[in-house]
Amino acid sequence: FQDVHVMIFIGFGFLMTFLKRYGFSSVGINMLLAALGLQWGILVQGFWHLHNGKIEIDILKMINADFSTATVLISFGAVLGKTSPVQLLIMTILEITVFAMNEHLVVEVLEAKDVGASMIIHAFGAYFGLAVARILYRPGLKNGHDNEGSVYHSDLFAMIGTIFLWMFWPSFNSAIADEGEDQYRAVVNTYFSLAACVVAAYAISSFVEHKGKLDMVHIQNATLAGGVAVGTCADMNIGPFGAMLIGLVAGIISTVGFKFLTPILASKLCIQDTCGVHNLHGMPGILGGIAGIVAVAMGAKTGGSYVMQAAALTSSVSIAIVGGTITVQSIELMFVPTP
Repeated sequence: FQDVHVMIFIGFGFLMTFLKRYGFSSVGINMLLAALGLQWGILVQGFWHLHNGKIEIDILKMINADFSTATVLISFGAVLGKTSPVQLLIMTILEITVFAMNEHLVVEVLEAKDVGASMIIHAFGAYFGLAVARILYRPGLKNGHDNEGSVYHSDLFAMIGTIFLWMFWPSFNSAIADEGEDQYRAVVNTYFSLAACVVAAYAISSFVEHKGKLDMVHIQNATLAGGVAVGTCADMNIGPFGAMLIGLVAGIISTVGFKFLTPILASKLCIQDTCGVHNLHGMPGILGGIAGIVAVAMGAKTGGSYVMQAAALTSSVSIAIVGGTITVQSIELMFVPTP
């Protein structure tokens, strides 16, 4: 529980301090949203698991509340610097409500396997945030903003978030796995996937940058994509090679996404993804969902159905996009001013 808690409050908070004029708000608002989100998460997730009309509290439910908060913090990254605290608080309440419904659909109705939540947290949070960012698009920022970049010390603070997230990601992916062999396997698979992802991210960053230099945005974010991508099949019998293959592919697509896809989203699709959550959580989350479909089809997990895995991935992305669109339109109807 403590490892996941550290990821939520320190990992996500400091990861977003890379903006040179938004460091205090990144950490401060992250803490506010997380504190509100975990309380609301306990309530809305507990609604589906009432005992004699009451919500029972235990460590597992507290971990799941932190998980629900993670979706909001991922979406927060897509709209960082473009929303007011009041808008973000409203988004937190509405997003966690939609998240709880999608989680119930995926886990209880479809009975899909997603122990590390590549689909229900990462893909969901990313595309929910991108849907909000699309509605909040500002034509004047099409070619970027002076404050959108980073400076030396802001990159250094962001690396603190990266290191904390990287170290504790095996705990994140194994937190709700069945105790024993499944939990051990989730730790091992995440461990190897993250390691392979780092090597891939550094290599591709050096390849695509001028004179082989490394881009700190790639190092801060793409090195974590392996943890995202291996989440769905973390407790499945994919072996170290399978985990490393997933991490390798995740590192490549994430780095390439930051370099080439993010500018295209802004200029062609009118989606200003401030922190590049599409590259760290969106595409790796979909990769994780696809890996889960393949792994279940190959028998890496007993009791699963690749059809239900595919349905879970589709529902998570679709509900996120629809939910994000409705959320931002609801905020606009409340006449909450945009900064």
